[in-house]
Amino acid sequence: MTFTSNYITCAGLEIHYTDWGKADKGTVIAWHGLARTGRDMDELATHLSARGWRVICPDTVGRGLSQWSSAPEQEYCLAFYARIARELIDSLQLRAVHWVGTSMGGAIGTLCAAGLLEPTLKHRILSLTLNDNAPELAQAAIDRIKAYAGTPPAFATVTELEAFLRQVYKPYGWLSDAQWRRLTETSTRRLPDGRVTPHYDPAMVMQFTAHPNDYLIWNHYDALKLPVMLLRGAQSDLVLPETVNEMRRRGPGALGLLKHIEVPGCGHAPALNVLQQMEWVQRFIAGD
Repeated sequence: MTFTSNYITCAGLEIHYTDWGKADKGTVIAWHGLARTGRDMDELATHLSARGWRVICPDTVGRGLSQWSSAPEQEYCLAFYARIARELIDSLQLRAVHWVGTSMGGAIGTLCAAGLLEPTLKHRILSLTLNDNAPELAQAAIDRIKAYAGTPPAFATVTELEAFLRQVYKPYGWLSDAQWRRLTETSTRRLPDGRVTPHYDPAMVMQFTAHPNDYLIWNHYDALKLPVMLLRGAQSDLVLPETVNEMRRRGPGALGLLKHIEVPGCGHAPALNVLQQMEWVQRFIAGD
């Protein structure tokens, strides 16, 4: 299954997204994690589009091929990302979508679906898949992510960068050699001195300094009134078991709308690249 590569202006910034398949069954927004790009969703998008879904995979501002912010302290935050999502959905004239979000992408989806900041999206998101994301994240894991995301290393060769990424993203679970190579090549940029580094704006880590409680979003979670599926990496250090228990007691959990699956062999976060994981998503958005 092939895709088209597209650019659109949202909130005054050029946003890149890939567009897969036709919306015979509906449309899915698949949003990547903090220091990643929309191309992480290639396998999932291939799987879903072959089964009748249109899949939109954006690069968040400051990541991949999307424009970098000139006001990082103000714009690298969930509220601004939700605005971009709303403008993207509006510009593509999407009446309703299913949302699949890895880590940060799940938090953006939670804000959008809750409708507290973007009221026009509240009833246009039909289901929400949280891939190792929750309304409260473990501080130790946040500190770990900040440590590598805020100061991305640079290497002389792409091969060295791939070795680094294989180590950093080992908790993703199994990836084939070809998938590791694509993950590397789709998240690499070359510096003026010729070295290569991950393809994102290091200033995006300002989200954690300028907005220290940005990922504490229980009020948004409590406002959700739609089916939610949590895919938690069984070894995740970001989404703790006690947080999952709280999710069961509140918001969609209290309404009987929360489905929780522990993903074996993964930490933070499952790569959504193996058949079982993709089938979980497919069946959930199909309402099976």
